Amino acid sequence: MGVPTGRVDTIVLIHGLWMTSRSWERWADRYAARGFRVLTPAWPGMDREPAELRADPTPIAGQRIADIVEHYAAIIRELPRPPIVMGHSFGGLVAQLLLDRRLGAAVVGVHPAPVKGVLKLPLSTLRSGFSILHNPANRHRAVPFTAEDFRYAFGNTLTRAESDAAWERYAVPGAGHVLFEGSFANLDPNAATEIDRKRADRAPLLITAGGEDHVIPPSLATSLANLYRSSTAITGYREFPGRSHFVGGEPGWEEEADFALEWAVEAANEFSPTVVSEAPRRHRAG
Repeated sequence: MGVPTGRVDTIVLIHGLWMTSRSWERWADRYAARGFRVLTPAWPGMDREPAELRADPTPIAGQRIADIVEHYAAIIRELPRPPIVMGHSFGGLVAQLLLDRRLGAAVVGVHPAPVKGVLKLPLSTLRSGFSILHNPANRHRAVPFTAEDFRYAFGNTLTRAESDAAWERYAVPGAGHVLFEGSFANLDPNAATEIDRKRADRAPLLITAGGEDHVIPPSLATSLANLYRSSTAITGYREFPGRSHFVGGEPGWEEEADFALEWAVEAANEFSPTVVSEAPRRHRAG
């Protein structure tokens, strides 16, 4: 199990769409127990209880990808040394955009939404976002995420009772603008999700996927990992069979959390150009 070293001792966890930073509570506790400083800052204005945001989703409706990225960039720049950055779902997209800014000692996209360049979204991905994407007017709204929506997108490997309990504890309305920005990036010449996929001076990147994930199925995660093949920097990929999009509480979540940390600590200490002055080398995790 990864432990802090002189080179990396802090982890920044970035939550995704339809969630708040509470979704990281198990991972944060597990990493803190290993001696890491763990930061779980919310998206701008979303540092509230899920019930409060469901009652008044105004802070969610105002979210924009560029603002979210700058919010986390400012937090990371204030740290004494580059942290490990992990992001789930749309938080994984934010993590990739931070990576493109050369922020972080190692970055993990946990079932991450794709940056610009992945040309085909699977049907299950589109269905997961249908409550927002079916109406163009939702671009400017915070759209309710019902228990039924959660059941399909996150809770498909749970019992209905478990899924409903997880919805109650974690789920909030979805930021329409953020989902539209991400889903239609390939049609926007000025997309906020565009990166330099050939960048060789970035930190190591790990992309994980769940075999039963409806939001980011393995086919989408694999297509995303393939975008980075033109870079000589480290890109790893790991699929976890039988896992859904609910990485924060699905039974067996510990395996993925431990793998992500071990990979990131090793990559940051041995390969990261932001931490050590060593030419990056190509490596893939199986």
